[in-house]
Amino acid sequence: MLSAFRFALLSLLILAGPGADAAERPDCARPLSLALHEHGLLYSSQTGEGIDKDLADELARRSGCKLSVSVMPRARIWQLIEAGALDFSLSGITNEARDRFAAFAWYESNKYYLLLRKDAGVKTLDEFERNPALTLGVIRGFRYNQIANRLVDVLDDARRVSFATNLEPLYQVLLDNRVQAMIIEPFDYPTVVRGAIRAQTMIVEFDDPAVPHGLIMSKKSLSPVQQQAWRALVDEMHADGTVQRIFEKYFSPELARTLTRY
Repeated sequence: MLSAFRFALLSLLILAGPGADAAERPDCARPLSLALHEHGLLYSSQTGEGIDKDLADELARRSGCKLSVSVMPRARIWQLIEAGALDFSLSGITNEARDRFAAFAWYESNKYYLLLRKDAGVKTLDEFERNPALTLGVIRGFRYNQIANRLVDVLDDARRVSFATNLEPLYQVLLDNRVQAMIIEPFDYPTVVRGAIRAQTMIVEFDDPAVPHGLIMSKKSLSPVQQQAWRALVDEMHADGTVQRIFEKYFSPELARTLTRY
């Protein structure tokens, strides 16, 4: 009887084993969709390169899943994630509204800054907010840290926000003085230090801590078990130094280490 019991128990463990392992890994039974957005060092369609592209390639390699990668505006990405028509995107931050339809796997964090025209006649965030003649440029669909979000919302209510689909139009309207400031992050540094922009602007810090960024997962298209499987994969990439090595392709080692801590 004992021998039969042990045999039955062993059989159950054998049957359960592969299922347990499978639940811990991404399910590649169907093609999965991932969208990139053009944003500084995160991705450039001109070069086909960027941090997010490298991360997407590594996620596909490690998971063994087929990722169908596209490029679209950030606002459209959030709409499709919410609808369940898009599985993933990258370098996303959360808030109360997004938490209802998206899950996240963190791998980096960074701070935000106000890129302000020197001739705007102001030098602080408060002065900028109080001057009704000044306009802020913002990428549609972007959210930032708490202070920056409040500034955007207050100025939007006052019709002092100009929206664009990506960074390049914002840089141009800033140079043309059609907006007097825009919000930037470290991924934008290469453009900010170029001659014309550098000569005409100054950087003002938001007094907020760094904000975690990560893999965005649609709760509608991916089950909680699969969300955790992808989160474990991202954690693995972070723990073995892969994420930091990807960032070191684009930043100094010191800054890469800072950005990949959260």
